[in-house]
Amino acid sequence: MTTGGAPRAVPSPVGLAAEWYAHLARGELRFQRCAGCDRWRHPPRHLCAKCGSDAWEWAAASGRGILFSWTVTHQAMHPAFTGALPYAIVVVELDEGVRVVSGVRGIEPADLRLELPLQAEVEPVDDAIGLVYFRPA
Repeated sequence: MTTGGAPRAVPSPVGLAAEWYAHLARGELRFQRCAGCDRWRHPPRHLCAKCGSDAWEWAAASGRGILFSWTVTHQAMHPAFTGALPYAIVVVELDEGVRVVSGVRGIEPADLRLELPLQAEVEPVDDAIGLVYFRPA
């Protein structure tokens, strides 16, 4: 896939992960929520790690969170990312308790700090895939 003439790497999800990316494609940030104990979970899976229930729903998330961890990449492992170097890969802990690995926008990697308040930004790619990024709140 290309974006503005540059190649773009996108996932090829299957199963429950494909459902998560489909919600993003519709502009919705949703995560599984256990019907047995109300625990939020990500990545998607069939059974709750807390109570073992197989009953759950896709629930809308706030998109608010804090920076939990990050790394700065200086060497592209895929040609699609060469023009973006250096870039940060972040782990964001959302208010709902789930952690998401993503990219960050609107801030230089050198300015990242633990517990930086962040807000999700959903970007539809096509009818089946969307991506989520985070910006300073």
